[in-house]
Amino acid sequence: MPNPQYADIIAETMAFLTVCLNPTLQKTLRFSSIAPGAVNRTNIHRLDVSGKGINVSRVLTQLGKKVTHLTQLGGVMRPLFLSLCAEDSLTVEWVESGSPIRFCYTVITETNGNVTELVEESEPVSAGTGKLLLEKFDALLSGNNYLIISGTKAAGFPDETIPLMVEKAKKRGMTVILDIRGKDLLESLRYEPDIIKPNLFEFALTFAPDMVKDNSLIEDERTKERISALSLALCEKYKCRIILTRGAQTVWAVEPGLFFEVHPAAVKPLNSTGSGDAFTAGLASAMENGADFSTAIAEGIRCGALNARCLRPGVIDEALFH
Repeated sequence: MPNPQYADIIAETMAFLTVCLNPTLQKTLRFSSIAPGAVNRTNIHRLDVSGKGINVSRVLTQLGKKVTHLTQLGGVMRPLFLSLCAEDSLTVEWVESGSPIRFCYTVITETNGNVTELVEESEPVSAGTGKLLLEKFDALLSGNNYLIISGTKAAGFPDETIPLMVEKAKKRGMTVILDIRGKDLLESLRYEPDIIKPNLFEFALTFAPDMVKDNSLIEDERTKERISALSLALCEKYKCRIILTRGAQTVWAVEPGLFFEVHPAAVKPLNSTGSGDAFTAGLASAMENGADFSTAIAEGIRCGALNARCLRPGVIDEALFH
């Protein structure tokens, strides 16, 4: 159920359907310092339900929006995952996948401000999970006005799973926001999603792989010019607006015929995990409120910055949830 604090607001708003096919249990540990090769202990740690779509859903909920999250779940950690979702007032629909929920770890070191991510790859979903998921997705489309798909999908899903979701949503007149990359994004563009929001590295990896070497973006004096030309061409061809987040640097954005930058305020981050998802939630919330494109981006930046100040990933106010 939605957060009771926002019940009256939610009743008057349109609804969001969020999708992420790689659920996560996120362990966050904060150390004053770390000695490599030694035993390191901390009493500052927490466990949260996570994954990009859950983070988006949690922030949308904190912003007073009605949200349903769709995912796949399997394994012995599923009751814990669902229990943590319930504690956060998240409405979750899921299909049995046979894929154990993965753990990911955020290690924060106070002395140097480093945030280190340790990510488990998920196990493949069982045969037939994609069919079950699309059946559940079809049942959830009615009554929702926005579709937000975030992150990668676990192995075992058919290639057409995410593009089919985009096609079905657009046929129903829904606003579609995609924070995905690679083949999923390339195959979804033909259905003209409203906004695509990869970070700059993911955009280059998808559309200009020669700009990536050893899992890092190769930047030079022509990077901005090349990305601008490429994104403007994509915007025109697929009738979608584009947002490229760049960490603490300016956000690059494209709408028909216009490439522009939005400057974020300086932030001293505690934990940046989930800030991109908070950005997506803030952007979508502002759009649903009727904001123009640049104003919606500014709200995304605001929410991303609020998340970065929190120890917990995927929130804009730690006091609202345990």
